[in-house]
Amino acid sequence: MGQLVYACMTPHGDEIIPELAGQFEERMARTRTAMIELGSRVNRSQPDVLLVITPHGTRIDGQFSISGSEAMEGVSAINGLTYKMKKEVDRSLAQQIKEAAETEKLPVGLLNYGTSEGPLSILQLDWGAIVPLRFMPNVPVVVLTPSRLIGYEEHLAMGKAIRRAIDSSGKRVALIASCDWSHTHDATGPYGFHEEAKRVDQKIVEWVKQGDLEALTTISVKEIEEAKPDGIWQSLILAGTLPKEGRKAEVLCYEAPTYFGLLTAEFYNLES
Repeated sequence: MGQLVYACMTPHGDEIIPELAGQFEERMARTRTAMIELGSRVNRSQPDVLLVITPHGTRIDGQFSISGSEAMEGVSAINGLTYKMKKEVDRSLAQQIKEAAETEKLPVGLLNYGTSEGPLSILQLDWGAIVPLRFMPNVPVVVLTPSRLIGYEEHLAMGKAIRRAIDSSGKRVALIASCDWSHTHDATGPYGFHEEAKRVDQKIVEWVKQGDLEALTTISVKEIEEAKPDGIWQSLILAGTLPKEGRKAEVLCYEAPTYFGLLTAEFYNLES
């Protein structure tokens, strides 16, 4: 039997990576400290695989996409600095997740690139995965990207399918939901300022503290357009892996030092 040994929510701002902070080392220092602690906790859980759910990976409209290549490789860059990463993919777990999703009639695609196997079978690793993985143990990964064209209930169902795949995998799996939140905190940011950003993020932090990720489904289309959170879909998949009854959370840090909100949290009830 496999086991979900850890579950967490992480941000993915590039400057959290210490090698990319440059002259702005203090800007995301609180979050960086929280991520170092989170990485230590994940390491203590001794995972065989890290499953990263990111909004910025290779997307398929109307389908969940899962990395199925031999490896993934990518670069994060900011402040004139770059950080490179290459990770082996656990192809067997990726296949099991795909099959579990298909059993539930969920739309899903297994991705590859170049060749079916070997050193040329490499997909791009996005910053939504690179940033949290910088702080995590060096083990194989599976990367999953949701689609906003799929309903919330299907995201919850995908989480349940993932849990079934993990339970039957024979592997110890740590799940990372990579989420940044409202992107309209600062007028100088690319999406401008909107007063809803602060209010929406306050609601989200409270729901996370309560372990009530399902409440994210009540955020209106108007609020999404005005605040521009990007963590709802990944969080609902996480919610599906952990039954709501008995689910608990610890928020390690929330801050919005630039135009987007950063939330770092750990979730419990892994044995249910």
